Amino acid sequence: MNGADTAWIMVATALVLFMSLPGLALFYGGLVRARNVLSVFMQVYAIACLMSVLWFIFGYTIAFGGDGAFWGGMARLGLSGVTAETTAGTLPEVLFFAFQMTFAIITPALIVGAYVERIGFGFVMLFSGLWMLLCYAPVTHWIWGGGFLSDGGIFGEVGVRDFAGGIVVHETAGIAALVIAVFLGPRENRTTPPHAPGYVMIGAAMLWVGWFGFNGGSQLAADGGAAMAITVTHLSAAMASLTWALWEKVKYGKASLVGTVTGTIAGLASITPASGFVGPIPALIIGGVAGILCQELVNVIRHKAHIDDTLDVFAVHGVGGIFGTIMIAVFGAGSWAAQLGGLAIVGIFTLVVTVVLVKLVALITPLRVDKETEVNGLDLAVHGERAYDITS
Repeated sequence: MNGADTAWIMVATALVLFMSLPGLALFYGGLVRARNVLSVFMQVYAIACLMSVLWFIFGYTIAFGGDGAFWGGMARLGLSGVTAETTAGTLPEVLFFAFQMTFAIITPALIVGAYVERIGFGFVMLFSGLWMLLCYAPVTHWIWGGGFLSDGGIFGEVGVRDFAGGIVVHETAGIAALVIAVFLGPRENRTTPPHAPGYVMIGAAMLWVGWFGFNGGSQLAADGGAAMAITVTHLSAAMASLTWALWEKVKYGKASLVGTVTGTIAGLASITPASGFVGPIPALIIGGVAGILCQELVNVIRHKAHIDDTLDVFAVHGVGGIFGTIMIAVFGAGSWAAQLGGLAIVGIFTLVVTVVLVKLVALITPLRVDKETEVNGLDLAVHGERAYDITS
């Protein structure tokens, strides 16, 4: 057990939780209508609570309970056998559990952005819990837990390279978001602008700071690798923010605050899988391309595919994570076969599991609220509260 590593991962764990609560909640909450902001807060907050309990009981052992090809087994069910003295590498295993728990929280929470303003709360809770256990946790094992996509697996000595979640977090969440958006159909009113761009900026800033724990903590050590991961994360985010804003200026004549901070998230998502494998110059390139690529995919999903992925989860997180995963091979830090093969296998698995779960859960609890509830807003109708005494 290493004291410096332990101290750093304690901080990183808090930073990643900070990304969801309050970062993601504010980022998403500011983008919706005023009458739906509390429903977004509630969805993110409740998912964080539920995933914590489910990760403790089942999720951690599925992902990290053993070295099977497809799942980790049940040896760590409810943290069985884990004490304050049990180690995972140079860390207390209970700390490794807690750090990975914050990833299990934010991944289904990212999906919230695809279905806000029109989804049933019961569906959110049941789907999120099942999806984390049946999709996220197995994929985590495949790549990070010694499964068949990791080193020594089906791709040989060097398996799929995914430092902090380009595939495990962003691809899975992005594809699931797109699937749910298709099943839900569009909102009744897709033209209302974000009610609080200031919330969006504050939330994005919190995500940016928290991402240092997300990527830097994934080194699982207090060393130069963690420092480099933080540095390249910051540079990619900064560059993507600038290129997103510049591309908006070129196309529309104005660079928006919401657009600029969305570019920040695109840069962060794109550098995530590569942050432990590339240096500053590749990070600038990844971020620079991501700011334009993800913005263009937003337009494709919205205006060409006509899919109401409300807050652009697939175009920003899904595309960003996939792009960053491919760039690992471009910069020679991983094999093309492993990177593309891993993306394909996980993508197909996520698609199938998500479709099945949407259909199954919709038989138990309504997928979508009724039209009147949607028009009037979910805050008062579903949760009996409202953030603002206004009619906007």
